[in-house]
Amino acid sequence: MKKLISANQLTKNYKARCVVDHINIDIKEGEIVAIVGTNGAGKTTTISMLLGIIPQDSGTIEYWTSDYKKEIGTQLQSTPFFEGYSVEDNVKLFAAFYGISLTKNEIDEKLTAFDLLQVKKTPAIKLSLGQQKRLAIIVTTLHHPKLVILDEPSAGLDPRGQRDIQQIIKRLKDSRVAVLFSSHDMLEVMNVADRVLIMHHGKIMANGSPDGLMEHYQTQNLEELFFELTM
Repeated sequence: MKKLISANQLTKNYKARCVVDHINIDIKEGEIVAIVGTNGAGKTTTISMLLGIIPQDSGTIEYWTSDYKKEIGTQLQSTPFFEGYSVEDNVKLFAAFYGISLTKNEIDEKLTAFDLLQVKKTPAIKLSLGQQKRLAIIVTTLHHPKLVILDEPSAGLDPRGQRDIQQIIKRLKDSRVAVLFSSHDMLEVMNVADRVLIMHHGKIMANGSPDGLMEHYQTQNLEELFFELTM
């Protein structure tokens, strides 16, 4: 599979504290990669560097194209929907930012695929948290990106909402879209990730497939492995 991102020896310091410490990350086409770690492990800082939001202090990041920002879809922990505008209108407005004009039928098809057609006239800010997260992924993928980056996409959701997000991530993979997501939920990671990176104090403690890591470290599940590596 073609590499979309290859990051080598990335480091980021805030004042006297090293929050990302010489890490290496590769993301390949059609691959689902999960970053897991406790709060403050460096997950969000790593994602921000990969997106070019903040610069790394040292290390290199190579992308598959010079216009990579146009080919990446990003959903951070909150998406600023247009207040006072409906779900349908938010899709239109975000599409316009990408220079995309969608017909009514095309919008309805997207909303149907994410189980949002019945609320298309509802103001986006009045949706439930799960509905807002699904809408956020719609607007994140309107321009058909090669890579989608999701920062804790299922945080705060009930089991049904978590399942919905997991199914969406799997559908993206079926379309050959690579997904990088952060999570605290080891069961979610086990269910959807091809590869998992376990971060602790800015370092990558383990990198591999969930099954491969459990076999290598002789643990029964990812949660046990996580605690073993981050104690």
